[in-house]
Amino acid sequence: MKSFYHYMMAYRGIQTKGDPKKKLAEWMFNEHDFPKQSKEYMEISQYLEFHTPFPEALTTFDIVWEEYAQDN
Repeated sequence: MKSFYHYMMAYRGIQTKGDPKKKLAEWMFNEHDFPKQSKEYMEISQYLEFHTPFPEALTTFDIVWEEYAQDN
């Protein structure tokens, strides 16, 4: 099972400007302290709660987490 960070990197390449998934992936890539090896919902969720990069980040995370959980 790959980490959530690794899963999210697929969204960096999408061409839709302003897409919240792309926005979250770009932020995660540039956030040096993001738990990049984590596969744990609570660890990532808590990190995002304290370091929210944009208003819809937590909602976006929940949506993508469901996709991640189904794929893994």
